[in-house]
Amino acid sequence: MQELMIKPTIMSYTTCREFADDFHLGKGDLIITNQYIYDPNFRDLHLACEILFQEKYGTGEPSDEMAEAIYQDMPKNVKRIIAIGGGTVIDLSKIFALKNVSPVLDLYDGKITPIKDKELVIVPTTCGTGSEVTNVAVLALVSRHTKKGLAVEQLYGDQAVLIPELLKTLPFNVFATSSIDALVHAVESALSPKANETTRMFSYKAIEKILNGFIRIREQGREARIPLMKNFLFASNYAGVAFGNAGCAAVHAMSYPLGAKYHVAHGESNYAMFTGVMNRYMSIKSDGEIAVMNQFFSKILGCKGENVYGELERLLNVILPKKALHEYGVTETDLKEFADSVMANQGRLMANNFVVLSEDDVIEIYKNLF
Repeated sequence: MQELMIKPTIMSYTTCREFADDFHLGKGDLIITNQYIYDPNFRDLHLACEILFQEKYGTGEPSDEMAEAIYQDMPKNVKRIIAIGGGTVIDLSKIFALKNVSPVLDLYDGKITPIKDKELVIVPTTCGTGSEVTNVAVLALVSRHTKKGLAVEQLYGDQAVLIPELLKTLPFNVFATSSIDALVHAVESALSPKANETTRMFSYKAIEKILNGFIRIREQGREARIPLMKNFLFASNYAGVAFGNAGCAAVHAMSYPLGAKYHVAHGESNYAMFTGVMNRYMSIKSDGEIAVMNQFFSKILGCKGENVYGELERLLNVILPKKALHEYGVTETDLKEFADSVMANQGRLMANNFVVLSEDDVIEIYKNLF
């Protein structure tokens, strides 16, 4: 039985210049990034790379339409893709490392065999995605009003590069949604039936770093996050290692329809579902790993186990105030539609639930969060 796999080589650097020099960035390389990241960090390095700025093809979460548009403009002689960005840039770049990408819907429907023909270097610029160490690329499939993850061996990066310097100008709202996303990664992977002692070591270390950082921010204010960015970046990476092996589950599965239909940021849509799913788990099974996790939470939060989710939510609300689903525009009619979408399209994630959740369970969670 496989205990742990970390496919990319994980590298870390203090500065972007050190990274560029060590990787000999230049001809034959395509950097996919955002201009607001590239200009202050890389422009003065005068790299002889091809460059594509993701935001020229759309904003928000990555979609099949965005992927098709970028793919049309990609230079054809690329040997190595350097993905420098958040989840949108990283998930798109994973796909572009494949030989055949278009039509993207065919790729996601399994009609195109994934063949990797380019080296892929992934440099995260948020502290949430963890995608630099996973083989998953999630896109909004616009015509189908849902999100779907493609998870195949060929989507692993060759190197994952951690550079805390890139997070120094991360806006607080992006920090908030991405770090809560990392927390959800860590929690879901620890509770997954596929987890083991080794993967949980990464999950619980990520939880510890993130929650202790949030407590510091609650006590000292938003700027207290700045000297902690390395901690948050590495916590995100640990959570990525954990869910790359053990998987994410119902929180992610249930957040996808909300994110796709109402364009809610991924980390925020996860938070909208988080404690609702955890409370449903507890109503079905309150012992086992969830009891271990609740005890772990209670020690960090300084509360009794029976109050842990309320106390956790109070802490997270300091970072990102939670909204009811109707505040995003969700209607009661949407709830059944969302549940149908989860059961039809998110079997890969729902297989990792702490306990089995039926469609009725999913509908009830949505209703409680409405």
